[in-house]
Amino acid sequence: MPAVVVLGAQWGDEGKGKATDQLGSRVDYVVKFNGGNNAGHTVVVGDEKYALHLLPSGILSPGCVPVIGNGVVVDLEVLFEELEALTSRGVDVSRLLISSSAHVIPSYNRTLDKVTERFLGKRQIGTTGRGIGPTYADKMNRVGIRISDLFDEKILREKVEGALTQKNQVLVKIYNRRAADIDAVTAELLAYAERVRPMVADTSLVLNQALDAGKTLVFEAGQATMLDVDHGTYPFVTSSSATAGGVCTGAGIGPTRVDRVVGVIKAYTTRVGEGPFPTELLDDMGEHLRKTGGEYGVTTGRPRRTGWYDAVIARYSGRVNGLTDLVLTKLDVLTGMEKVPVCVAYDVDGVRHDEMPVDQSAFHHAKPIYEELDGWWEDISHCRTFEELPVNAQRYVLALEEVSGTRISAIGVGPDREATIVRHDLLD
Repeated sequence: MPAVVVLGAQWGDEGKGKATDQLGSRVDYVVKFNGGNNAGHTVVVGDEKYALHLLPSGILSPGCVPVIGNGVVVDLEVLFEELEALTSRGVDVSRLLISSSAHVIPSYNRTLDKVTERFLGKRQIGTTGRGIGPTYADKMNRVGIRISDLFDEKILREKVEGALTQKNQVLVKIYNRRAADIDAVTAELLAYAERVRPMVADTSLVLNQALDAGKTLVFEAGQATMLDVDHGTYPFVTSSSATAGGVCTGAGIGPTRVDRVVGVIKAYTTRVGEGPFPTELLDDMGEHLRKTGGEYGVTTGRPRRTGWYDAVIARYSGRVNGLTDLVLTKLDVLTGMEKVPVCVAYDVDGVRHDEMPVDQSAFHHAKPIYEELDGWWEDISHCRTFEELPVNAQRYVLALEEVSGTRISAIGVGPDREATIVRHDLLD
């Protein structure tokens, strides 16, 4: 099974880092193909906890080559902060490869991201303010800066000047901010050139050659399906392709090379930022899920919005990604509940929708139609086989599998790396 895609099947924060990390010890390459440092994932190894933002989680697996693909936007300051933090804890980071075609996040885009979001007021998207959106916009507007540009000072300065010709007008005349200095920005980016040079490669070539050689590759998505710029809850989405199709453009491999697509999904639902959320709980139960599940953003620290499991979204993710498997995480958070509701459909103005409504307005007004399942009280964190789970926990998993339309191949029962029940081998 040489090429496996691992992605979020909800709004992010599903536990993709842990899922990828578990595969990482058995694979040769782990590739990040979209997004930037606007999302984080936590990986727990023994007594050690690692919070990663930009780096692929495979960087924690000895012998695995971590790769940042061309579809990623790279904040160089964050990149080296993370590398230095891992090095100080004894992690070998020497294997990291970065695509020469990946775009760089310049400081002026971080500024624009923050001031634009404040300017929107009540219409805010809920961005992290890390310059992700403006950098992807530069990419599409053909005024972006690539990693390869760092190695030619003349070209780099020309590109910075070209970008700031318009952006400084916006900063000064619309947002009443100071103009960015061309020389200062150029010097800031050039300072990273020699440090990043040893990591830079034609990663598309490297990955295709690895596949030709029968190596096993895992492609991990940043963000998640419902935040995908095309298939998510637009406009409350990220600026990249977080679905399975993004692998081809973001890593430079053809669609025929992908063998399995794994969706990571929580046993309930969370969301960070603005936008519709049909099963959101604004009561004590929502707060219970937040506290018990530790639902606070790894990157921003923002409290996550919480709600019950949404099978409509699960089916939608299965469809747009072509999911072959689901990894169900945080089942242990539901322990101690007498009843656990599951959203199986929506009511939109009196009409039942078993699939995702066609337009955003209908989705915004969707009310969940629930089916209740019996809960369980037993501690499940020690369970390592499906049969060891309490009967009601088993029934819950099987019910989710049926209403979601995709087999559940692994179940997370705790934060530790080993706290997972494997029903089907994801690499088999």
